[in-house]
Amino acid sequence: MTVRRRLPNRRNSETFSFFWLGMRFTATISRFDGGVLAEIFLTSGTVNSQADTTARDSAVVASLVASVRRAARYDSGRSAA
Repeated sequence: MTVRRRLPNRRNSETFSFFWLGMRFTATISRFDGGVLAEIFLTSGTVNSQADTTARDSAVVASLVASVRRAARYDSGRSAA
């Protein structure tokens, strides 16, 4: 079992906007010390739309996948010892 790494309440984040399929999106990412991706937030310019809901849900899934990948690398390295 891995130990959860908690992000500090105040942390540096990167926010950027981009256009995709004619829609504007804004992404915010935070990283752990060392540059490893920690969390992703994604919104569209149209609040409460299908695109906004899908963007938010996709960001949650991407954050979870990144977390599972980190845990898998940690566990595989630990069991090799």
